[in-house]
Amino acid sequence: MAIKQLTEEQIRDWSVEQKDKWWLENVYRGNMPQLTLRAAVTGFILGGLLSATNLYIGAKTGWSLGVGITSVILAFAFFKILQQLGFTEFTILENNAMQSIATSAGYMTAPLISSLTAYMIVNKVMIPWWQMIAWNVALSILGVLFAFPMKRRFINDEQHPFPEGQAAGVVMDTLHSSDASVGLFKAKVLGVAAGLAAFIKFLQSEGIQTWLQTTIGIAKEKVFHLHEDLFKLFGLTGDRALKLRGIDVNQLTISPTFDVAMIGAGGLMGIRAGVSLLIGAVLNYVILAPWMIELGEIKPKADGITYGMRQITIWALWPGVAAMVVASFVSFFSKPDVITSAFRGLTGKRTGDDVLKDIEFPLWISFVGIPIMSLVTAVMAWSFFDVPIWASLIGLPLTFILSLVAANSTALTSTTPVGATSKITQLFYGLVRPNDIKSNLATAGITAEVVSNSSNLLMDIKPGYMLGAKPRQQAIGHIIGIFSGAIASTFLFFALFTKGVDPKNPDSIANIQTEQFPMPAVVIWKGVAEVLTKGLNQLPSSIQTAVIVAAIASLIMEVLRIVSKNKLPLSPVAMGLAFVIDFRSSLCMFTGAFLFWLLGVGRTKEDKEEKEELTPDNLWVQNHEPICAGIIAGASLMGIADTMVTVFLM
Repeated sequence: MAIKQLTEEQIRDWSVEQKDKWWLENVYRGNMPQLTLRAAVTGFILGGLLSATNLYIGAKTGWSLGVGITSVILAFAFFKILQQLGFTEFTILENNAMQSIATSAGYMTAPLISSLTAYMIVNKVMIPWWQMIAWNVALSILGVLFAFPMKRRFINDEQHPFPEGQAAGVVMDTLHSSDASVGLFKAKVLGVAAGLAAFIKFLQSEGIQTWLQTTIGIAKEKVFHLHEDLFKLFGLTGDRALKLRGIDVNQLTISPTFDVAMIGAGGLMGIRAGVSLLIGAVLNYVILAPWMIELGEIKPKADGITYGMRQITIWALWPGVAAMVVASFVSFFSKPDVITSAFRGLTGKRTGDDVLKDIEFPLWISFVGIPIMSLVTAVMAWSFFDVPIWASLIGLPLTFILSLVAANSTALTSTTPVGATSKITQLFYGLVRPNDIKSNLATAGITAEVVSNSSNLLMDIKPGYMLGAKPRQQAIGHIIGIFSGAIASTFLFFALFTKGVDPKNPDSIANIQTEQFPMPAVVIWKGVAEVLTKGLNQLPSSIQTAVIVAAIASLIMEVLRIVSKNKLPLSPVAMGLAFVIDFRSSLCMFTGAFLFWLLGVGRTKEDKEEKEELTPDNLWVQNHEPICAGIIAGASLMGIADTMVTVFLM
């Protein structure tokens, strides 16, 4: 059924008390089951699984993927099956509570593949698992406390769209209405895509195939598995390897691969980002890297002969980071209205009775909890990372301001500028603690996680507001998801990435980053911190030149993108990202983006003087997100299983 909404005139003219009363009378669903035990358990488990896929994809690409709509479809399909077995119907508000839990869990992976790992590698210290969980949970809860003073203004009063959350609300409304067959079909499509992707990854999994074929006794001289790397599949290695300026292209990571998860990620990314990644990868690995190797600016491995991703990244990360940071800042500050409007009405007082006081999250909890949790995080930063307590506390007002601005951006565009806001904090502490890289990384990590969680909670609450849910129960659900994601992702982090780490050898901590899991976000965080604490003048002249050129080019491209209203078909952020991930991953993501574009996703056609979105009536366009989400989930979970088998059974 159609979701009831206020008109533009009502939003503009009514007081917040009138809007709350209208919502209570027309939208609120009363005591319909919402945060039930089965919704909480399902969200907890599903959130843990989705956080695993985000950890896997993030470690490869540096990008986090939204999991809200995916969790909605999966939970709906699961409970439809249970309903056919005699269980009671899964209500729309139970589905909403579940997606809130799963979504918050899915985003808990970010610090593990960015600030925390950068801190560990820079300082050559391994943070214990319990400290990781405690740190992530504390910061995330602080983000929840920051969010609720903003909720009534952004959602209740100004009725901002929060596009991604709004889409989840529409999907849930469709699933639980007379059009439920559409939702079931999407769930089947997602399941089929996941099954096919998992099967392909199963054939490619060397660890699983070795263990399986050895166990059942069919492996003789050689274990069969389908190589992801197509050059290896066709024997184009060693003496038969292709050369570029005398260098084995495999050492430059220039080899086509069939990485199913990366193809799915590219499908979600879109053609603009996909093309930009490919251009950036060609510029870096085909042109600049061989040139810098010839000039001796990129040094070989210890053997003095061979090169690889890590050797190239030592040089390439600097222009890549420069491009991403400049583009992010230009985009962030290009919309002053988004920034200034974030503060308007924040302190406005209510003039009448609060009709929602019994179901809203009590604001006194935020007013009491923020100072307490701020002190808790400051003490944790001192205990875990040697950051002075005063240093953490003086940055928290800035963190609140950045959270407010970021939430306003999320409300209007569904884009949360975590990268830009965390870099502002790094710049702030580069001035306050100029030679303290520990403080720089840890405090920026506070900003990133608080900003992310406050914005994500508001995104989660938007569909609940549309569907008539109790905000208080959604907040509790979000916190359940925080624990689910923190626990699942932390233990998975140790299982996946610490195989090459020797606790007795601090230098081995750098082995958390591998060619399989390059963790591009770690490279970016580490690079920015080193520049701010050591100074750009400490870098070789070739890097300084590359940084200046990349920064100017990124500035020009981002300005052109803004002036042309997104008509510029290039993304400087994606081009910069290509400098810190290998060529293979960029090529795979471009392939996914290009394939789905060919199938009709995101294509445009000329209609008179304006461009209209071309939306062919086909399976791929109508089920774009479920197909890509299924591909990513199936391939990622099988990839994780392969790593687990390699670590524990071989």
